Amino acid sequence: MYESIAEELQASPDPAVRWKAGGGSRAEVRESPVARRLLTPADVGVYAKWQGAHWVLGALAEIGYPPGEVALHPLRERVLATWLGESYHREVEVATKSAAYRHRGVVVMRGRHRAHASQQGYALWALTTLGLADERCDQLADLLLRWQWPDGGWNCDVDPAADTSSFMETLLPMRGLWLHGTPRAREAARAAAEVFLTRRLAYRASDGTLIRAEFAKLHFPLYWHYDILGGLKAMMELGLLGDPRCADALDLLESMRLPGGWPAHARYYRASAEIELHHDWVDWGGTSTRRPNPWVTAEALAVLRAAGRLG
Repeated sequence: MYESIAEELQASPDPAVRWKAGGGSRAEVRESPVARRLLTPADVGVYAKWQGAHWVLGALAEIGYPPGEVALHPLRERVLATWLGESYHREVEVATKSAAYRHRGVVVMRGRHRAHASQQGYALWALTTLGLADERCDQLADLLLRWQWPDGGWNCDVDPAADTSSFMETLLPMRGLWLHGTPRAREAARAAAEVFLTRRLAYRASDGTLIRAEFAKLHFPLYWHYDILGGLKAMMELGLLGDPRCADALDLLESMRLPGGWPAHARYYRASAEIELHHDWVDWGGTSTRRPNPWVTAEALAVLRAAGRLG
């Protein structure tokens, strides 16, 4: 059953799909239509959703673009210049939400840094995955370590009462710090994993109900969002899929299988060559409740294989 799904993906005409399914080479990915579309020249901001350099590097890392490519250095320089800018080294102590919007810098409220840590986190993960990391990535890691909350994660919420980390702001810093690989970074990433594990990757610790409906839907790409497959993928990277608190999410993922693979239930992009908010250069297979999506399927198979659930 699962073998036939994997074999179909590995026979895909798209080299990036083949690589993601474990059947292609990264050299082929460089020349793939997806990679060429992602590298479409565009005069947009680094964080422009979803066509800016930040998202392009993230997508290239996700599809297996070869590491160490000199051609990506201009994108790296723009991303690092943005996320290591002076404002990220300036902390502003405030007491109210309204005051938080009157200052440039990282807001600190009640001893917690209210930073969009997913930005530095995804940059750290993507640059390291693409073999583009240099000493400046140590600075990205240092910022993330400084901003980490007592429960192990991160949150950008400027409500003074917010005292629990956000799944969306925690997922990418956790992945980035784990891959960064220093003992301190890995210790922080393992602490961040508890944000997800104590909630069984999708459920409230208080009453066991689903935290958000979107968490139980599958997407590709996730960008800065979260769903159970993204959570399981991160647990796979950290070697934690054997933790019994992953079992419910693994069961849910298995239950979503269609004939031929897994669907993308929803998406956060519109495939388009136009430069516009939430447009992506790539059509990532669209959405359907009846038809599998090759990117989601490849990731689901990787997770289930790592969890020992493919028989």
